[in-house]
Amino acid sequence: MNVNNASSGTDGPLTVQELGHHKLGHGVQLWTLNRPQRMNALSAGLVAELTQRAREMTPGPACRAVIVTGAGDRAFCAGADLKERAGMGRNQVIETLNTYRACLDAIDAMPVPVVAAIQGVALGGGLELALACDFRVARSTAVLALPEVTLGIIPGAGGTQRLTRLVGEARAKQWILRAEKHNAQDAFSSGVVDHVVDESEDLIVATLQWLAPMHRGAPLAVSAALQAIDAGGGVELSEGLDRERQAYLITLDTQDRLEALAAFQEKRPPKFRGE
Repeated sequence: MNVNNASSGTDGPLTVQELGHHKLGHGVQLWTLNRPQRMNALSAGLVAELTQRAREMTPGPACRAVIVTGAGDRAFCAGADLKERAGMGRNQVIETLNTYRACLDAIDAMPVPVVAAIQGVALGGGLELALACDFRVARSTAVLALPEVTLGIIPGAGGTQRLTRLVGEARAKQWILRAEKHNAQDAFSSGVVDHVVDESEDLIVATLQWLAPMHRGAPLAVSAALQAIDAGGGVELSEGLDRERQAYLITLDTQDRLEALAAFQEKRPPKFRGE
């Protein structure tokens, strides 16, 4: 699939494309970090656009999932734009960290599945961006790392927290304190990557194929399940169960639930409308 044939929503540091022209892409948006000359580094403009898009997202047939990737073959995202960062004072750096936090929190909270499609390198803030997504699909030649301690700092956009919740304390400490680069297969073995794509395959098509089973679910039910899972992290089981119940109740009044029951009785596939 040539994603350049998809409809484009914006030009600039973030390009948004609808993949509905592809049979697997109905209801999927492709968000491309569009700064290949800077290895898709996180400039202030790019972070602002990502934040706005993430906050505006609503679930439904028009958008059932988002794939985040980088322009070109060299990088998913090389992290912070160090050229931009070089002229910043201490307070400006702190404010930049605040914008990163707001951006990745917004992506983390998106009500549709978000998949990072990783090619080339995902370093520092770039890997932290991928960790804020629900899933990570990586080309076999991808390289992932959190090298911040070798630069005299630590991961400051959620890396110490999201990675630990994903792979456990011991493995997170190895990734962060050893600051080593990992290939896609190593990242898959560690639980950082969910699926590895062979170099001969089209990364976006392979990601769409991996996403396809999720399209069998009702859009609002998928959103409610995401909400329940995310809301239960780090809380006592009883509180998590209460939050699950709240998310379940959201689905009870939907037309899609009634459609699923009707489809079962009529022995046909359901036609979900996100209502």
